[in-house]
Amino acid sequence: MTNEVKEIFARGGSPAALPAPAALAAKVRTLAPSMTRSMQRVAEAVADDPAGCAALTVTGLAELTGTSEATVVRTARLLGYPGYRDLRLALAGLAAQQQSGRAPAITTDIAVDDPIADVVAKLAYDEQQTLADTAAGLDTVQLTAAVAALAGARRTDVYGVGASGLVAQDLTQKLLRIGLLAHAHSDPHLAVTNAVQLRSGDVAIAITHSGTTGDVIEPLRVAFEHGATTVAVTGRPDSPVTQYADHVLTTSTARESELRPAAMSSRTGQLLVVDCLFVGVAQRTYESAAPALAASYEALAHRHQAARKGP
Repeated sequence: MTNEVKEIFARGGSPAALPAPAALAAKVRTLAPSMTRSMQRVAEAVADDPAGCAALTVTGLAELTGTSEATVVRTARLLGYPGYRDLRLALAGLAAQQQSGRAPAITTDIAVDDPIADVVAKLAYDEQQTLADTAAGLDTVQLTAAVAALAGARRTDVYGVGASGLVAQDLTQKLLRIGLLAHAHSDPHLAVTNAVQLRSGDVAIAITHSGTTGDVIEPLRVAFEHGATTVAVTGRPDSPVTQYADHVLTTSTARESELRPAAMSSRTGQLLVVDCLFVGVAQRTYESAAPALAASYEALAHRHQAARKGP
């Protein structure tokens, strides 16, 4: 056992206030697409072989990846570590977790001739990994602040188009059922004209996996400039949408394939964030949320009973 591995176990885990080993792999997957190619090589190396990289000095990892020591250090810092030494400790912890008997990852994309049983297994694994990565990388401080803003908001506007628009609708329906005023906007013109009416005490949420969707960024910018509290739910924490976000909630980077576009797989992580927001708000507003939720169930009960009885 190396000195680095001994030290991480002596501390009882990963260094305080640094990303946990489980979050490291998720963060690499999330941030790699926005890195330079040389930084990507470093990130991919530590994700593919944490045990091997944990045993390397900064010079050794630079030589292995064909980069420079400065690039290795910059990559470590982008991943949330003050320096390479702290990254090595996290890699040692991640390697220890992987050696504890966790099942190997399924990495093969869905092929045109895959049996349906294989399709089910691969999609199920991808969904599980997306949820795990999103949960591991979600900043609970940012989440708590967003929940507090939503719980006290006069009104909430949510922007999203395409698959993200479906997630926006899901969030607004949940908020409406606990008695909060919320609107989902997929039409960019309506989104901007409504954003103009927002002010301090209101909340605007933009949902965009790429973080570059102009029809979502524009209304969030308008809401931000009019004093509303703004939240971005995105798979790219350094994307343009975050320029106008008071709080950023990062989802897992989707593993896109020919038969499964990023818009499909990214929705899984977005829905997890939406559920976290909703449950957090319901907890904070329980005295009013519980009766409102019960009333909504009661209002729809006769429709469910009629469906069971049939014609």
